[in-house]
Amino acid sequence: MGNLEFKRAARLSKVLILLVGFAMFVAACGGDQEYSPKPRGYFRIVFPQKAYQEYNASCPFTFMYPKYAVIEPDKSKGAKPCWINMQFPQFNGTLHLSYEPIASKRTFDELTEDAHKLAFKHTVKASAIDEGAIYYPDRKIYGIYYTIAGNAASSAQFFLTDSTRHYLRGALYFNTVPRADSIQPVLDFVKKDMDVLIKTIKWKQ
Repeated sequence: MGNLEFKRAARLSKVLILLVGFAMFVAACGGDQEYSPKPRGYFRIVFPQKAYQEYNASCPFTFMYPKYAVIEPDKSKGAKPCWINMQFPQFNGTLHLSYEPIASKRTFDELTEDAHKLAFKHTVKASAIDEGAIYYPDRKIYGIYYTIAGNAASSAQFFLTDSTRHYLRGALYFNTVPRADSIQPVLDFVKKDMDVLIKTIKWKQ
């Protein structure tokens, strides 16, 4: 066999190998079957049984909170007395609660305006922000509940006040990359605990 014929045979062998490889690839992929992507999977979450206890420390308010949560003082820089964190260890989440005494109408206006600004700073990631009135005149509890939809860092916030002496703001955060679809079951569960807090809070004076 001449050198030219040898090169032709080598090229023919490479072509045959490529054709066979392509045919095997098509067969492995199922031929003309359409590819169907699988939905994202998440770990199954086991929720604890609902049970509550009273928070009654030296702060000028009391409320009921879940037994599976842990309340700790806020140790961040600039934290004030009666700034507390309600930790949900099993969900890697925290409800930050910050209390402020109301010294004047100006203070009251500034605090409520700050609550509005802090909630709406999430508009970049949020798909919607809804405001709901909180109104329990028998306990002098008034406020606004912010429901923040979408992949925002905080999914729920609120403030409570008697409009003359007390102001308490709450903001729920999860220490994970915010994905609304994966966090929704946990959010729904914890928001029920926030509802209990709001419905049971009382000012001491």
